[in-house]
Amino acid sequence: MSGFRAPPRKGENFELSADLNSEYREKRKDAIKKVIANMTVQKDVSGLFPDVLKNMQTDDLEQKKLVYLYLMNYAKTQPELVILAVNTFVKDTDDPNPLVRALAIRTMGCLRAEKIIDYLCDPLQKCLRDDNPYVRKTAALCVAKLYDLKPELVLENGFLETLQEMIADSNPMVVANTVAALSDIHTAATAAGTSSDAFQITSVILNKLLVALNECSEWGRVAILNALARYETVDEKESEHICERVVPQFQHANASVVLAAVKVVMIHMRHVHSENLTKQFLRKMAPPLVTLLSNPPEVQWVALRNINLLLQKRPELLSNEMRVFFCKYNDPLFVKVEKLDIMVRLAGENNVDALLSELKEYASEVDVDFVRKSIKAIGQTAIKIDVAAERCVNVLLELIGTRVSYVVQEAVVVMKDIFRKYPATYEGVIPTLCANLDELDEPEAKASLIWIIGEYANKIDNADELLSIFVDTFTEESYPVQLQTLTAVVKLFLQKPDGSQGLVQRVLNTATKDCDSPDVRDRAYIYWRLLSTDPGAAKAVVLSHRPPITLPRTTVSQPLLEELLGEISSLASVYHKPAETFVGRGRVGIDTVQRKDLEPADERSAAQKALQTVAAGQQSENLLDFADDGAGDGQQPSGLAATTVLASTPAAVNILSGTSSNPLDDLVSIFGSASMTVPSTQPPTSATPLVGFGFAAPATPSVLQAASPPVQQAPQDDLLGLF
Repeated sequence: MSGFRAPPRKGENFELSADLNSEYREKRKDAIKKVIANMTVQKDVSGLFPDVLKNMQTDDLEQKKLVYLYLMNYAKTQPELVILAVNTFVKDTDDPNPLVRALAIRTMGCLRAEKIIDYLCDPLQKCLRDDNPYVRKTAALCVAKLYDLKPELVLENGFLETLQEMIADSNPMVVANTVAALSDIHTAATAAGTSSDAFQITSVILNKLLVALNECSEWGRVAILNALARYETVDEKESEHICERVVPQFQHANASVVLAAVKVVMIHMRHVHSENLTKQFLRKMAPPLVTLLSNPPEVQWVALRNINLLLQKRPELLSNEMRVFFCKYNDPLFVKVEKLDIMVRLAGENNVDALLSELKEYASEVDVDFVRKSIKAIGQTAIKIDVAAERCVNVLLELIGTRVSYVVQEAVVVMKDIFRKYPATYEGVIPTLCANLDELDEPEAKASLIWIIGEYANKIDNADELLSIFVDTFTEESYPVQLQTLTAVVKLFLQKPDGSQGLVQRVLNTATKDCDSPDVRDRAYIYWRLLSTDPGAAKAVVLSHRPPITLPRTTVSQPLLEELLGEISSLASVYHKPAETFVGRGRVGIDTVQRKDLEPADERSAAQKALQTVAAGQQSENLLDFADDGAGDGQQPSGLAATTVLASTPAAVNILSGTSSNPLDDLVSIFGSASMTVPSTQPPTSATPLVGFGFAAPATPSVLQAASPPVQQAPQDDLLGLF
């Protein structure tokens, strides 16, 4: 018989199961700890669920916490077995120890199993009215979790009304958790489209929140401050009262509390019309914002992004604090970049010298990206402060004198912007820029220098020689450089027509014949047409007066800025984007995702639209054919009618039904035979590429020749007829 005996079961889970059923309490507790340790490192111990469940009824609080932790982790995979623990949960909510009562109701709220929700209501009702504040504050958050799972249960059992009564609780932590739960429910209800306001803040509730604000923990204060930000004040006096009560929170050590308080004051300060009071609030706001910069780099960056928004609304907020934003040697690049932006915002006539001295130091750093941004900041300062422009230009000339490639190139780009702001002011710098032509190898720097040469071609003696360098390598340059070269040569021709005729002819020929970019070709065509028909019009267009550029005061629109100021201390204020651009509306559960996943009706609708689009494209056989010669009786149907005809083919049926094994081949088979071959209706045109430019002779004429009458031709033959 020994041959038929089963081999002994071995393995860690088998040993743990034996220990969990041991008669010794300590051995069982150690086994539970091992189970939790395995669960933490992603080992599957779900098979021990019944054994762990047996250890739930115990007076040892530590062991009970471990068992509850295990239950929360595996409740989704073992929903039938969780029912066995309900009696113990309900019994624990009547335990004389408040810690056990709170632990039981918290765990029941975290299980998120459908079968246990119905058993949660009665214990939750008791815990919401418990004598101990710790149990009440735990139960308040449990209501929000229950609303997330089954909103109708919360409404049927009157939990919302109970929460609203709990705002008047004597314990500030209970008030804070109640506010957090109601805010969560309000957000979920709004996302679901529920019309009733789940959390209506009245003046009575407002006073209770302000009383509880100073007694809460950091989390509680943030929750209450976020609720205060939602409150719409009745009059100016109430706005002033809220600001005065919230200002003490600026002194809090927690950065999140400080930013939440700043948000509340910024929102309610909109309704304060007293200039003195507004200045007083801003004066108190500045020191805590500066203190935030003593935090670790990640917190600094979040603070800097929020400070950037605040300065766009209130530039005077930190006008005397520029030195605080000077970069340190060990700051990460992302912090340095934000500091540069803020320094330019704070720049004024009284501190520009210190700023330029600092930026000049940054330009000698080893980090290339930081050096480029520092030089760009010098240019922004010159554009912002008129009286400091000359000093900025002198600093840039010193940097160009270093002959460091990337420094010179960024300085050339910045000088182009300064010329656009102050035309005909710093022309003495141009020879220095042109002398560094050989240093330039980046498209943006080349394009900037070419723009400067073209703009001041009448004052640069060898402008034609400089531009001919770029014309010789025209086809090898990047598209922005080609566009600038084309425009600069035309400007040169319009200002000095005698010596640059051959150069402009050469660049127009190259741009129209050998260039791959349609943008460059189109611009060359337009210039050619302008020069050959009306040089006066060409001069008016190409050499027209351009308004000087300015530094925008805000990086976002004014309505968006107001919205983002209401979202300070959230991701929206960090990204400088509305929350809906990167966060979905409301909460999306897995059941919602499954419902939306590949709905057949949507698939059929999408396929129908695709067929309709292709059918419409099928009718556009020749994009240049603008004649009405296709209006005969034999015209094929278009739009929805076309999809009806096309859908009768077997391939289209496969696509619409979703049974197509290769949709691309089926789509080609539908339209391939119908009209993929376009009948040639155009007469053969001359091989000379200049006929369409108003020139009758096949030879390439000079642009100075008078234009001959254009040859009469069909509209589709001459693309430039559109101009």
